Amino acid sequence: MATLEDKLLGEKLEYYCSSSEGEYEPDEDDDRGGKAAKQGPEAYIDPDVCPPPPAAGYRQGSTNTGPKGVVEDWQRFKQLQAERREESERQRIELAKKLTMTTATAQEEEERKKQDELDAEFAELMSEDFLQQFQKQRMSEMLRQCGHSQNFGKVLNLTSHTEFLNCVEKENKHTTVIIHIYDKAVSACATLNKCLDTLALEYPTVKFAKICSSVAGMSRDFRKKGLPALLVYKAQAVIGNFVRVTDDLSDDFFASDVESFLIENGILVDKNLYNLQQ
Repeated sequence: MATLEDKLLGEKLEYYCSSSEGEYEPDEDDDRGGKAAKQGPEAYIDPDVCPPPPAAGYRQGSTNTGPKGVVEDWQRFKQLQAERREESERQRIELAKKLTMTTATAQEEEERKKQDELDAEFAELMSEDFLQQFQKQRMSEMLRQCGHSQNFGKVLNLTSHTEFLNCVEKENKHTTVIIHIYDKAVSACATLNKCLDTLALEYPTVKFAKICSSVAGMSRDFRKKGLPALLVYKAQAVIGNFVRVTDDLSDDFFASDVESFLIENGILVDKNLYNLQQ
C-alpha cells in the first residue's frame, strides 16, 4: 500500500518528461530516499524531448508589450528621429557651403574678367595719342566757353584812334589783344611786323593789331626812344606794356624769339593749345 510520501512523489513525477517511452522504473537496490532524489527537481530531463522552461524575465522576440516596453520603444524612436534630423541638417549645410563656394568662385571669375577689360581700356586711354587728342578737345571746349571761338589769323591794321579804341573795348573779355605801335622809319618795327604776321597764323585766337605811332597820337620823343612797343589788353585792361622790345630781343630777332618773349611774360600760351584740330 503506497504511503503518503509515495503518493506525493509519484504525483510530482507526473510534471516531468521521461527519457524512456515507458514509465520510469527505479532499480530495486534504490531505497526510498534514492527514489525521492531521482524523482525530484534534480531528476534527469532529456533536452531533446522536453526543453527546459524559459528563464524568469525572458521576453520572447525581445518584445516587451508592457508599459515599460512601450516607453522604451518611443524613446528609441525619438532618438532615431533626432539623429535623422541632425544628419539631414548636416547634409543641407554641407550642400549650402558647396553651392556658396561655387557661386563665389563664379563671381570672382566674372569680376576678374571685368577688371581685365577695364585695365585694357585704361591702358588704351593712357596712350600718348589719345591724351593729346583729349587735351586738344578739352582745350577747344574751354576756349569756346571763354569766347575764343573766333579765329583772327592775321594782323589788323588800325588807321584811326577810334579803331584803336574799338579794337580794345568791343572785344570779348576773354580775348587777348596785342597791339604793335610802330613807325615806318624804325627798321626794328618792320621786322616785328613780319614776326607778328607769322604769330597771327600760329595763334588764331589771339587778336594781333598794329597802329602807326603818329595815328595813335604818340609824342616825337616816344617815337624816337620807345619804339617798337607792344601794348597787351584783356577785358579792356592793360596786362602788358613793353616799350623798346629790342632791348630784350636784340636788333636781330625772329618770330620764335618774339614768341618766346611773349610766353615768358605770360602773354601767350603754347601754340599747340591754340592751333586745335576739331
